Amino acid sequence: MSATVFLITPPFTQLNTPYPATAYLKGFLNTKGISSFQADLGIEVILELFSGKGLERLFGRISGGEQNDLSGNMQRIIALREDYINTIDEVVDFLQGKNPTLAHLICKRNFLPEASRFAQIDDLVWAFGSMGVQDKARHLATMYLEDLSDLIAACVDPHFGFSRYAERLGRSANSFDELYDALNQTHTYIDTILLDILRRRIADVQPAMVAISVPFPGNLYAAFRCGQWIKKHYPGVKVVMGGGFANTELRSLADVRVFEFFDFISLDDGEAPIENLLKYINGTIGPDGLKRTFVLVDGVVTYINNQSCADYKQGDVGTPDYSDLLLDKYISAIEVVNPMHSLWSDGRWNKLTMAHGCYWSKCTFCDISLDYIKLYEPLAAHVLCDRIETIVAQTGQTGFHFVDEAAPPALMRALALEIIRRKITISWWTNIRFEKSFTRDLCFLLKASGCIAVSGGLEVASDRLLELIQKGITVAQVARVNKHFTEAGIMVHAYLMYGFPTQTAQETIDSLEMVRQMFQAGIMQSAFWHHFAMTAHSPVGMNPEQFGVKRVDNKTGTFANNDLVYEDPTGADHESFSDGLKKSLLNYMHGACFDYPLQKWFEVKVPKTRVAPDFIEKILNEEEYNAPNPNAKIVWLGKKPLVEPFIKSKKGNQWEMASLTFQGKMETLNIKVDQKQGEWLAEMLEQLSVHNTRVMTYKEVKDNFEQAGLEDFELFWDNKPVNGLYKMGLLSL
Repeated sequence: MSATVFLITPPFTQLNTPYPATAYLKGFLNTKGISSFQADLGIEVILELFSGKGLERLFGRISGGEQNDLSGNMQRIIALREDYINTIDEVVDFLQGKNPTLAHLICKRNFLPEASRFAQIDDLVWAFGSMGVQDKARHLATMYLEDLSDLIAACVDPHFGFSRYAERLGRSANSFDELYDALNQTHTYIDTILLDILRRRIADVQPAMVAISVPFPGNLYAAFRCGQWIKKHYPGVKVVMGGGFANTELRSLADVRVFEFFDFISLDDGEAPIENLLKYINGTIGPDGLKRTFVLVDGVVTYINNQSCADYKQGDVGTPDYSDLLLDKYISAIEVVNPMHSLWSDGRWNKLTMAHGCYWSKCTFCDISLDYIKLYEPLAAHVLCDRIETIVAQTGQTGFHFVDEAAPPALMRALALEIIRRKITISWWTNIRFEKSFTRDLCFLLKASGCIAVSGGLEVASDRLLELIQKGITVAQVARVNKHFTEAGIMVHAYLMYGFPTQTAQETIDSLEMVRQMFQAGIMQSAFWHHFAMTAHSPVGMNPEQFGVKRVDNKTGTFANNDLVYEDPTGADHESFSDGLKKSLLNYMHGACFDYPLQKWFEVKVPKTRVAPDFIEKILNEEEYNAPNPNAKIVWLGKKPLVEPFIKSKKGNQWEMASLTFQGKMETLNIKVDQKQGEWLAEMLEQLSVHNTRVMTYKEVKDNFEQAGLEDFELFWDNKPVNGLYKMGLLSL
């Protein structure tokens, strides 16, 4: 096998699914007839390390070293080495979904050796509630792997971590010095495994160029190790780095030493840059033709961006191609009991994007000045469905994670309708903004198309700060939208933020109270607190004085420049809230401790909340009335009802009535209306069927009703029993 381009994701990102960048680029290269091969070296290293032979080598390496200064926990794991070696292959098979019956043995708690990680899971009933034996077993098996991970970090390679490797070396590294020094040390234990796999792959693929995608700081060290090895052993092969880390951190790169490891660093969308790099390598264009690429010119780091070369439209970049990847070898782990984090790490998700960039692009904490966010370009729903069908056929997997910055509601609606029309069966989830466009009916439509969860930024849960952030939402609006998703059966995860500039202790506590009430009301099922970080490409980072804060160090380093240090003279001591916010949230996610005073979660004195204890409850109990929109699309997802005429008698008077019986997957619904209205409704539902190409508007439905000689359309349509038919699939969108 040989290929022009070898696309690499270096260790480590996720264990359960490949990071999609290389699949996106391979799909694009297919459209150009350029041969490529891709590999996720992270999962390949994990599989080699966590195997019977791999653990034999690991324990042999440890046995040859000094063990006197090891902790009691490490000594316990070493003493149980045979138990680990004898069980590891079965555990990995189980986590790959190949041996589900092993779950019963694992849950007996006498099959796996247990070390300190298992001390966290004494109360599996509290942690997992009524979740099945498979989930409990996956959690126990994950802790077993985490114990081995602790052993590796303590005894052979301090940089090791499942979803990150040497992350500290890459995070906010203004100077390249520390990383450069580490790369000039002897190879670590993980390095030797990684580079042996790379050696075999390069010999097999024989590429002209190696493109290494670095999505996160935790991939950076391994990426440089790969580049270093290739430059030494295959000096004729060109090496380029791209990906999320480069896009955010390396935009002001100036350190020439980086080019001892890479020939090029490219930024933002990779399609045009990689195509032009291949043309440059082949000699068909000169260096001036490069697109958004750093290269060393006469010993100086030079950024070249050929403005005449346009980026490709999203409809022209091709369908992501997941071939070459070891799709049946990924590991579904359950490390934490946060529902959204479990969804993230459990199961294989095909990654797709509905739209390039963010349709909102205003949040002041976000890197909205960068092209990958500010340049918004949605895909057509039919193109998305074409790609979905292609990927399902290729991978055999029907789970999709749409990795948008924020999926646009109008496109989500169009996509859902197209999925239903084509009778595609998938499960999918995505990131959204909690905006009012997510009506009850839209949420029911999304559920019908396979949407199982959404995540979105509630951020500071304070209206003053939400306005300062320019989030474009209010807490009340978030509560209503969450209610709509929850009623439709779609899980809601909220990203929460503390420590935004000028945020006070009072606002932090009031935000926590808002979150507590949302969990108690059952309209939020999962959440996570993040500490605000000021970044160089966000409005806050570019104009800190407008947000009441001051940059501490204005120097730009020669390597990574993104996270900024600042002073907030008016804000609270945000670090003092960290543990309390996380502890309270863990309990709220399990439906516990709603009656605890907020002070109980914190070691320091905190102010009493000023939020009324029934604030969220009152919002949810308010009658929601939206005036009919004449242009709203009316869609029927259900089946044809059974219509039975009957006579209603009361006090000597008789009326001709119709009984309409609707059969849903889980329930039967019967309504009784005037006979002529009932017959009209049954006929109209056929015209409104989602499977018809033409979609009628509210005004057209009303006109049809009146043309049939019927009266009082609003009284009939917008009141019981007809307005309860949304549960069976009559939706206004």
